[in-house]
Amino acid sequence: MKKSLLWLVVVLLSVSMITVFSLAGCKEEEAAVAEEEEAAVEEEEEVEEEEEIAGTLVFGSWRTEDIDLWNTMNAVFTEKYPNVTIDFQPTKNTEYDAQLTSALETGTGPDIMFLRSFDGGEAVYNAGYLLDITDDVPALDNFPAASINAWATDDGVIYGVPMAGVTHGVYYNTAIFDQYGLTEPATWAEFLDTAQTLKDNGEIAIAQGTNDRWDLYEVMFSGLGANFYGGEASRQALVAGDMKMTDDEFVSAFEAMDELQPFFPDGYEAIDYVGMQQLFGTGQAGMYIGGSWEIATFEGLGLTDIGWFPPPVENAGDTLSYCFHVDFGVGINKDSENLEAAIAYAKWLASPEFAALFMDAVPGFFSYVPGDYTLGNALASKMIDATSGADITIRTTWEKLSAQDPSGNDMMWDAMAGLLTDTYTPEEAATYVQDGLDTWYY
Repeated sequence: MKKSLLWLVVVLLSVSMITVFSLAGCKEEEAAVAEEEEAAVEEEEEVEEEEEIAGTLVFGSWRTEDIDLWNTMNAVFTEKYPNVTIDFQPTKNTEYDAQLTSALETGTGPDIMFLRSFDGGEAVYNAGYLLDITDDVPALDNFPAASINAWATDDGVIYGVPMAGVTHGVYYNTAIFDQYGLTEPATWAEFLDTAQTLKDNGEIAIAQGTNDRWDLYEVMFSGLGANFYGGEASRQALVAGDMKMTDDEFVSAFEAMDELQPFFPDGYEAIDYVGMQQLFGTGQAGMYIGGSWEIATFEGLGLTDIGWFPPPVENAGDTLSYCFHVDFGVGINKDSENLEAAIAYAKWLASPEFAALFMDAVPGFFSYVPGDYTLGNALASKMIDATSGADITIRTTWEKLSAQDPSGNDMMWDAMAGLLTDTYTPEEAATYVQDGLDTWYY
């Protein structure tokens, strides 16, 4: 009897527990089904919203060499937004700023546009042409502060999506280096010795021209000169007024750049930026002082014998001062007739999906979108690896010192061109820039 009762109790408890678990399971299943249905509804609403957004967005850029790449990337966006068309219309980099300003002034500016970091982009915002996107692109809350600051006002208005950082260093032809038993130089003396060996053997040591000028400052001086003028600490001191361009550190950077002139090609004064790329990209030069953004250019020219090393330090054991520049952001024309589509596009540009696509399609541009990414390009990976333990800086007179005329950047163009064509001594080049800044900044 007791045994039978015990058995009954066990059976009843078992049934009870099964019932409880069954009820709980039912509730969990019901909740899961409800969540799936809710997610499906949200997805359907999102798809409907994406399909409702329509319009053509004219996209202004200074990257004429990336038309096919941007069209490929934009096709991923328009697959999601089938009624939006992205019309990528780049302008030559040296003409972009003037043409953009003119187009915006006449009401014919692009809907979305590349923006220079700091002073260049802020000038477009202050002129009243850019949309305040502070609240329109929530993902920006997770971006590194340093990247946001490059496209934001002092009081926190964000007017551009931070798109990419770029680095500066030296490309070299591995086949030519192997021919003469050369290895990557680590110090400035080794760099000069390498260039001399190439020259002595009848090679073009450095594919450099002075016809376009901008790269002389933005790539050569800011990239290679930072190791001589003291990197980020000296740049910050220059902005704060605690140092002058005529101080010994900056003059020594001009002196170092002047040491490279004997290794340029014959007639280098007439060689422009594209000509420099062609010289190196077709295997006619041993080295090329360039930016990370040029990886795709050289690969497009079919150059496979290519290596890269960071700017040589002045002395063995010195910390590398590495110019990792906040290169470009993307802003929205506040008078665009397709603001809804433009904002949707800006949100996409701030997504991990775009970041991965972008760094894969255009190696050498490094996204600021937080996330774990694998860089498939060996040169791009090496450039990122160089940041480890380095003193990270940006271009010398880019921040604040180019907000008015005469612009620090423009004067650096002139100073470097004058230096490398024997118009200025290193001291005179430094004085030219400092005298100009003294008229309005200091």
